[in-house]
Amino acid sequence: MKRIGFLSFGHWTPHPQSATRSASDVLLQSIDLAVAAEEVGADGAYFRVHHFARQLASPFPLLAAVGARTSRIEIGTGVIDMRYENPLYMAETAGAADLISGGRLQLGISRGSPEQVIEGYRLFGYHPAEGESDADMARRHTARFLEVITGEGFAEPNPRPMFPNPPGLLRIEPYSEGLRERIWWGAGSRSTAQWAAEQGMNLMSSTLLTEDLGVPFHQAQAEQIRAFREAWAAAGHTREPRISVSRSIFPLVTATDHAYFGLETHSQDQIGMLEGGRAIFGKTYAAEPDELVRQLAQDEAIAAADTLLLTIPNQLGVDYCAHVLESVVTHVAPALAWR
Repeated sequence: MKRIGFLSFGHWTPHPQSATRSASDVLLQSIDLAVAAEEVGADGAYFRVHHFARQLASPFPLLAAVGARTSRIEIGTGVIDMRYENPLYMAETAGAADLISGGRLQLGISRGSPEQVIEGYRLFGYHPAEGESDADMARRHTARFLEVITGEGFAEPNPRPMFPNPPGLLRIEPYSEGLRERIWWGAGSRSTAQWAAEQGMNLMSSTLLTEDLGVPFHQAQAEQIRAFREAWAAAGHTREPRISVSRSIFPLVTATDHAYFGLETHSQDQIGMLEGGRAIFGKTYAAEPDELVRQLAQDEAIAAADTLLLTIPNQLGVDYCAHVLESVVTHVAPALAWR
């Protein structure tokens, strides 16, 4: 069995051909798509977080709403940029969303990606300490967040509180038991995957790697997963970690599918420059189901992961995105023993 979810970047643009012309459209349709995903047999609804962009941001109100409207699927992020986060406030909102969903939150976090604005985290009030990079700051925020979601008390109580306190030091409330084991790190390289393993976080790997190993993307990603598993074992963690990979996968089963994605049948991995270094971007999979099954069976990273996140074209609307999910679950997953 392999968990299959969707990952939405939540794009919106005021264009007549877009099904999402406003932030309101994106938010409401994201909730509706999560409900539809549960109905067609998918296992997860995940959302990307970007700031200063016509895309989804502020994830916790959306996650809480999705959690209230669904009953089975996992809900999560892929990923939250920790340069922008107040760790304690994030712990409160994450705990609340997790409790509303009944413990279904799978929270993907990372140091962040290239931004829409210059050093936007400073505009949010967060500044790297002397000698610290923005990536260092993101990891510092992450360490504090991981500490405070364990449920241990750390805050000195007021001797004359407005309401009675339990004995001892106080913890962040609301506290949601088990959330600490459902935190994922979005890693773009082998070294960051190893660091995530050392911290006891699950691995979330997307369609981008920030290092080019000279092999096809899926093999480079499989190598990243192997490095993560080795580091996890070396760290002595007792539980089995979760690992997800993201893919753009489009079964061509209708004339509309062919019209939208027929040209992607020739898609290939791409090499580019990102933040001054070579990066590799994974190809889009688009083909009729039998051919798609043949191609996906050769993807070593998907085989090594327990969770597959399908990037969906949210501007094509809820019905079409639900159709893509259903096509994968119905026409592809059984033939690959994912179901």
